[in-house]
Amino acid sequence: MKQSKILILGSIALDSIETRHGSRKDLLGGSATYAAVSCSKFVKPNLIGIIGSDFSQTHKQILIDSCDSLDDLILKKGNTFRWGGKYFDNGDERETLFTELGVFDQFAPVVSKVNEEPDYVFLANIGPDLQLSVLNQLKGKPTVILDTMNLWIDISKDKLLEVLGKTDILLINETELMELTEIKDFYKAAKQIQSQGPKIVIVKHGSRGSVCYSEDSSFSLGVIPNLIVKDPTGAGDSFGGGLVSALAQGLTIKEALIRGTVMASFCIEDFGLNALLASKKEKIDSRSLFLLESLKH
Repeated sequence: MKQSKILILGSIALDSIETRHGSRKDLLGGSATYAAVSCSKFVKPNLIGIIGSDFSQTHKQILIDSCDSLDDLILKKGNTFRWGGKYFDNGDERETLFTELGVFDQFAPVVSKVNEEPDYVFLANIGPDLQLSVLNQLKGKPTVILDTMNLWIDISKDKLLEVLGKTDILLINETELMELTEIKDFYKAAKQIQSQGPKIVIVKHGSRGSVCYSEDSSFSLGVIPNLIVKDPTGAGDSFGGGLVSALAQGLTIKEALIRGTVMASFCIEDFGLNALLASKKEKIDSRSLFLLESLKH
């Protein structure tokens, strides 16, 4: 059976994080990084992104180990994109302390031949103009999974709606869904989104789990209980990476949602990528089984 090809587009960053469990500087982060590492536990994806000349070989090795191809990883003279954030005690809210775009400011992705016909595309959190640019360079009809955030809804809504029209599955949190649709009822808001492109809308409710809306049904999924949340950064991207890997392996949307939730659960247990990189198959399977059993009750 032919291995499905996954293409991930997003940011690659150096993060400085503050939580009630401490602080760390210059952690490897970015939406594409978290998604790729999460996905790579099952299927090694290809990556499109940009890094600066200050990007360490140690960090690059993580990307090399996690990806099938880095042909479209651009190395440019200058500083890698940097982001700093401070989390409030509830873990679901944060304050951005600084954003330094560096080489990311000139990012103009060009899709090489190895990446032009993927089976699945995960558009991790990044500007809709860049997402459109990549989609317009692809051949064939890949399954497109889109993640976004309130910033793009605020400043690039028209472009975002254009991307939405080319999307099969949308990942979005509850506040972003209300902002995008201007509808407070989640079911009605999801139905509106479905009329604009995506046949499946997955609404993330943070520590309260997620709800998946397909055209003819919906179901909710909780989270792994009793975890110590040390750093929530990248949880949504890890969710997306896990989800796309499951779909690429032919699993159902329900099984994909379980895997995404499990990978996000590892992500939050330590700063940066530490817990995600250290996650083992036995523990992943155990948490997946727990969520599968929870759906039966």
